Amino acid sequence: MDSLLCVTDFAPDHETDAVTAPATDLSTRNPDWWRQTVVYQVYPRSFADADGDGLGDLKGVTDRLSHFAALGVDALWLSPFYPSELADGGYDVIDHRDVDPRLGTLDDFDALVAEAHRLGLKVIVDLVPNHTSHRHVWFQEALAAGPGSPARDRYVFRDGRGTHGELPPTDWQSVFGGSAWQRVPDGQWYLHLFAPEQPDLDWDHEEVREDFRTTLRFWSDRGVDGFRVDVAHALAKDLSEPLRDLGAPELSAEDSLAALAPGTHPFYDRDEVHAIYRDWRRVLDSYSPPRTAVAEAWVPGARRALYARPDELNQAFNFEYLQAAWDAAAIREVITASLATARAVGASATWVLSNHDVVRHASRLMLPPGTDENAWLLSGGHAPPVDEEAGLRRARAATLLMLALPGSSYVYQGEELGLPEVADLPVEVLQDPLWEQTGRVRKGRDGCRVPLPWTTTGPSYGFGAGGAWLPQPASFARYAVEAQDGVDGSTLELYRTALRLRRKLLEGEELSWAEDTPPGVLAFARSDGWRCVANLSDTPVALPPGEVLLASVPLDGEGRIGPDTTVWLA
Repeated sequence: MDSLLCVTDFAPDHETDAVTAPATDLSTRNPDWWRQTVVYQVYPRSFADADGDGLGDLKGVTDRLSHFAALGVDALWLSPFYPSELADGGYDVIDHRDVDPRLGTLDDFDALVAEAHRLGLKVIVDLVPNHTSHRHVWFQEALAAGPGSPARDRYVFRDGRGTHGELPPTDWQSVFGGSAWQRVPDGQWYLHLFAPEQPDLDWDHEEVREDFRTTLRFWSDRGVDGFRVDVAHALAKDLSEPLRDLGAPELSAEDSLAALAPGTHPFYDRDEVHAIYRDWRRVLDSYSPPRTAVAEAWVPGARRALYARPDELNQAFNFEYLQAAWDAAAIREVITASLATARAVGASATWVLSNHDVVRHASRLMLPPGTDENAWLLSGGHAPPVDEEAGLRRARAATLLMLALPGSSYVYQGEELGLPEVADLPVEVLQDPLWEQTGRVRKGRDGCRVPLPWTTTGPSYGFGAGGAWLPQPASFARYAVEAQDGVDGSTLELYRTALRLRRKLLEGEELSWAEDTPPGVLAFARSDGWRCVANLSDTPVALPPGEVLLASVPLDGEGRIGPDTTVWLA
C-alpha cells in the first residue's frame, strides 16, 4: 500500500493561513449553502479524546477543528453527543437538550460552535426524534404511572395478545432483531423499532411534537446551522385499533415497504409524517439564515425526495448511491435517477459512500456482488479476502467521482485517510447491540467506528493519551494523519486538493453524459465547464483531450486512465 500513498499528480497546498484566520460564512456567500456543500460526519466518541479516558469528546473535536479547515469541508455533522447509556452508540438519548458528561458540557459545545464558525464551518447536529432512551424522564414516569396514564400516552404502550396478554400486540420486528415489543412488569408492552432501551414515541401526541419544537429552537439558539434527522421515515405510525400485523414479519424493512401501497405501511414512510416536517420547517425558517435539515429515510428514491421538499427538510440521504455496485451502468443509473428525483421537488441531490452504519467503502467496494457482508465480518474479513491496496485505489476513484457530482457530498470521518473496515475485531470487544440482540449472529457496526489514528505511534495513535474504547489495528499507523500530512500522493492530500478544486469549479447543478465511452467508463461534463471520467473497468482507457486537473492515482506510463481511476479535466 505504501506505493499507492507516495504518488500524485499534484503537490499539496495546505493554505495554512486559512486554517487559523476567520473565514467568510457560507450563508453570506449563498443562503442556500447546503445545496452544494461538503459535510464531514464526526462520530464524536471515535474522533479525538481530549481528557484521556478512552472516549472521544467535544473538546477533542474542537482541538482538531483545524483538520476540517485544512481539509476544505464546508460543515461538520456531529453524531449524537447527548446523555446516553450507549445501548446504541448514543442514539438512545436520555436528554435531547444536553451533553453527555463523558463528552463534555454545554459550554464545551458552545465553544466548539464558536470556533467552527470562526473558521467558516457550519455545524449540523444529529436529532433523534423517533425514540428516547428508556432512562429518559418521560419513560421513567410512564413506567411508574402504569397502564392508561397520560404519561404512557407519550409512548406506544399496548396490552398483549393471548389468554393472559403474554403475546406481543403485533408481529412487528425490531431492526436489531426479534420482536419490536417489550413487556413491562405490569403486563403491558411498549414498542421499540430498535433496541429495547429505545422506546418509540407517539407522534400523535401534541406534547411530543411541542417538545421537539423546543429542541429545534434550543440548538438553533445555540448557533447550530442544521439537523440530520435520524430515522426520519418512522415517526408517523398507524396506531388505530386494532393494530394490524404485517403478516410477513420475516421481511426486511425495504421488502415490507415494497409489498404495501406507498404511504400505507404501519410504521414506515406513512403519508402523515410529512405534516411533522412542514411544522418543523416553520420553526427552522424563523431563523436567519434558515436552519437546514437532511432526512435519513431508508425508502425508495421517489418517496425519499418528498422529505426534501422546500417546505420540509431541504435534503434526504441518497442510499441507492451508497448501495450501488462498482459497475458503470449501475452507478450511472443511480446518478441519473437521483438527480431527477431531487430536481422534481426543487432539492439538490446528496451523495455518500460511508457512514457510521455501513462497512467502510475502501473495503466494501472490493467485495464481490452479492457478498453477505455480515458473513464477511464474521470471518474477520478473510472470506473473501480484501486487497487493501486495491481497495484504497477503488475508494479514491469513487471519491473523486462523488465529489464531481452536482449536489452535496457527505464524508465520513477517516475516509480522508483511506481507512478500511476493521473486520477482525474480536467478539469480546464488540459494543454494537446488534451482536447480542441477534443472538450473536450479526456482528454489527463497530468495525467502521474504531477511533481515528492521528499519529504513527502512541497507545491509541494520537486519538488520546491512553487507550481507545475500541482497539485499533497496528496497520492504522500507516494511515495516520501524521503519516500522510504533506506527503505527495497520500489520500489525505488527495482529499485536500479535490475539495479545494471543487470549491473553485463547482457552480451549476447539471451534468451531461458522454455517450461514446468504452465499456465500464463513466464520463460527464458539468454545466460549469469541467469534466469527470471514471474508469471502472479492468483495462486502461485513452485519456480524452483536455487539461488534467486531478487524478485519483497517476495516469499510466502511456498517459492512459488505468483501472479504478477517476480523472477531472478542464
